[in-house]
Amino acid sequence: MQNGYLTLETGEVFEGVLIGAEKESLGEVVFNTSMTGYQEIITDPSYAGQIITFCYPIIGNYGINAIDDESITPALSGVIIGDLCETPSHYQSVNKFSEKLKQAGVPGIAGIDTRLLVKTIRSRGTVKGYLSKNNNCEYSLPDKASFWVEKVSTKKIQNFKNKGPHVVLMDYGFKKSILNALLDENCAVTIVPYNTPYEKIKALNPDGVLFSNGPGDPMELKKWFPEIKKISQNYPSLGICLGHQLIALAYGAKTTKLAYGHRGGNHPVKELTTGKVKITAQNHGYVVVDESIDTKVFDVSYRNVNDRSIEGLIHKSHPIQTVQFHPEAHPGPSDTEYILKDFVIQIASIGETVYAIK
Repeated sequence: MQNGYLTLETGEVFEGVLIGAEKESLGEVVFNTSMTGYQEIITDPSYAGQIITFCYPIIGNYGINAIDDESITPALSGVIIGDLCETPSHYQSVNKFSEKLKQAGVPGIAGIDTRLLVKTIRSRGTVKGYLSKNNNCEYSLPDKASFWVEKVSTKKIQNFKNKGPHVVLMDYGFKKSILNALLDENCAVTIVPYNTPYEKIKALNPDGVLFSNGPGDPMELKKWFPEIKKISQNYPSLGICLGHQLIALAYGAKTTKLAYGHRGGNHPVKELTTGKVKITAQNHGYVVVDESIDTKVFDVSYRNVNDRSIEGLIHKSHPIQTVQFHPEAHPGPSDTEYILKDFVIQIASIGETVYAIK
């Protein structure tokens, strides 16, 4: 293996060995605290443009299987790990972690002191980093951030037939697990591009709309806030992660960037109506600003136990709910999978009521 370097924009340099695709890469360096699920993480479209650091010390020990990819093509810019296991042991394993990266065109670096790197990110805030085979390399940051949602969203409408209620999935970079969860609840699902307007959604005649997760700053989608508001006002809606932020913004709220985000499978969230704490899977760098919520329009439904940030909203008069975490998990705990189930029950019951009135 060839020696390689991670150079942060703040000047720190970390040395390791290069793995995966043989190319240099620039991206926002973030970290994930999950102990399992590296395959799902590297294929999650929400990591587009980012270099993901795995906190767990050994990666690759159970290999790569044929079923757990969250997207067809990984969109992340790179991977940073401590110890690389090249001898995976699992009955479903069909590939090694390093080979998966290589085949996907994703560069990586192993042998890094990830504990020190994470401490650096926590003290500096999320920073850009550059993966290279050269030490003390010089690189320039782009003048403008890439619009990652456009790059990961579907370019055409996709249909999945089923016997249950019809859900339109607004694709800002959805995880396959969200689609699978809806299909498991017998939903017919239509996946549409992120910029699909209300009139086209109306023509599809859905029973409900799910606004998906996705990468980047939610304000990059400001142009579509009026359409998002119109869609959610006319159909029962569920927003997940970026979808949560977009719905809040469409109704006049604001978002802000966290110092280093919430990424992992052990984030405690309190359900305010019951006082119960759920352990959740999360992957986001932005949050909805508390003071910007119009309390005449929304109730806060969930809060993060650690930093009290908003983790969910419920509209006071429309069947709209949002969550900052991932109820489908994968990887992560299944404490909140009831949210997707309840959403399907809700849209099915509303549909029955409408048909009965007709």
